[in-house]
Amino acid sequence: MQYGICNLSIVPLRVEPSDSCELVSQVLYGEIFKVLEQRKSWSRIRLNFDKYEGWIDNKQYLEINENTYKEIKEQDYILSTDLIEYIQDKNQQLHTIPLGSSLNGLEILNHTFDGNSISSKQDKSSLIETAFTYLNAPYLWGGKTPFGIDCSGFTQMVYKLNGYPILRDASQQATQGQALSFIEESEPGDLAFFDNAEGLITHVGIIMKDNYIIHAHGKVRIDRLDHSGIYNVDKQIHTHKLRVIKKII
Repeated sequence: MQYGICNLSIVPLRVEPSDSCELVSQVLYGEIFKVLEQRKSWSRIRLNFDKYEGWIDNKQYLEINENTYKEIKEQDYILSTDLIEYIQDKNQQLHTIPLGSSLNGLEILNHTFDGNSISSKQDKSSLIETAFTYLNAPYLWGGKTPFGIDCSGFTQMVYKLNGYPILRDASQQATQGQALSFIEESEPGDLAFFDNAEGLITHVGIIMKDNYIIHAHGKVRIDRLDHSGIYNVDKQIHTHKLRVIKKII
């Protein structure tokens, strides 16, 4: 088994080994992974954090050995908390890294960092404050940063930055936590899930107080939430049908 670490800011994770194939997620700076299959130009990987799989360009990561992988894996996450920051390499060159980058591999990468970071679980009340950091970020299928993010990438990163790991896709996240019967039972930070006409869960957002929800739909935005679903305050229509509310923490 081979292992790797992301030594660049934001690397695309694709469904097939081609630059023209669908973006399914992103690998942020410092994330580690197993290499499941390696070809001339591409590797199929499994991320350590959420076990998500996809293809990554071989030029966009650094191979590490098993001991290094295990050493980083056993550490508590240290994450950057500024919208954008810089790390400095051994040649004193600066490299940008986005919000939520992992800083556990700095020594291995021979990089230095002197920005703001977080390394402990936060109170549930901090989730909404973190969510506001992504407000107005454009929607991007497979995205995980304030410069482009999808609905489940948004909820995953908000939870991750507060010390709570959840899965990558909305349908996967819906398998976690405790189901609530009514919106009135929820509290800020709980997750609301929505399904399509076929009954498949395809959307997720973070519940706020007073029946509001923050979610990624066109952009990260705030809308009303009622028993039917999400009511778009701009279009004055319901855009998503409520399926279930989950208390994750």
